[in-house]
This record gives sequence, structure tokens and C-alpha cells, in this order.
Amino acid sequence: MSKERFLPLLRELARCYQSFETASGRHIRALGLTPPQFDIIATLGNTPGMSCGELGEKTLITKGTLTGVLDRLEARKLLVREVNNADRRSMIVRLTPAGEALFDEVFPAHLAYMRAHFAPLDDAALLAMQTQLQHLRKAFETVPNL
Repeated sequence: MSKERFLPLLRELARCYQSFETASGRHIRALGLTPPQFDIIATLGNTPGMSCGELGEKTLITKGTLTGVLDRLEARKLLVREVNNADRRSMIVRLTPAGEALFDEVFPAHLAYMRAHFAPLDDAALLAMQTQLQHLRKAFETVPNL
């Protein structure tokens, strides 16, 4: 059986993601949050709030995990869930003033931390990687499922 030509790429992609998750997660936990909690805070920051459906689409959190993360952040008084006046069947999730203050503290800190990891790459390299990753993502999105 011949070796598939894309296997080294898959291996490197997985290793890159694991390294990113390890480095990013370590810093986020040092800020007092879990990665899913940070994802919620970062997504809701500087917004008037959004529905749970919108939040699920904009974050990397699965629907099954989302409710538990929201519960824990609500218990910490960092967000609230309110009935959506435009559609009373859904809820709007928004940061409380304490949540906004936390966003104002942790988001810039994490950006600065991540900036150091990307500093060795020039703009052309960043754009080239972004473009190639977009091509790869689109390849997965357009191939029919079996």
C-alpha cells in the first residue's frame, strides 16, 4: 500500500493545532479562564449581546458544551441571559459590567501574548498561510460526505 501524499500535511496540521492549543490554553488559564470561557468572553466583548445560536456559530464551542460554559460564567456574574424581545422563544446572552471589565483586561493581554508567537512571521508569510489554510478548509467543505 502506498503512502498517501497528504499524510505529512495532516500530521503537521494536527501538530500545529496541538501546539497552538497548548500555548494559548496555558495563557488563558493563567488569566483565570478556561479556553471555552475565554472564547465566550472574547466573542461577546464589545457587542450588545447575541442569541445562543449566534454564539454557538461564532465560537468553537459545541452546542452540548455551550450551556455549561454559560452557566459557569453566569454564576460568576460575568454574563446574563435575557429573553429576546424580538423573538421571545430565544435568549440573548450579554456580558455584565464585570464581564466587560474582564474582557477589557484579558482580551488585550491574550492578543499581546499571541503577538509574540507570530512576531517572527512577516506580513507576506501570514497572508500566504492564511490563504493556504482557507484553500484547505474550502476543500473539506466542498467534498461530499460519504
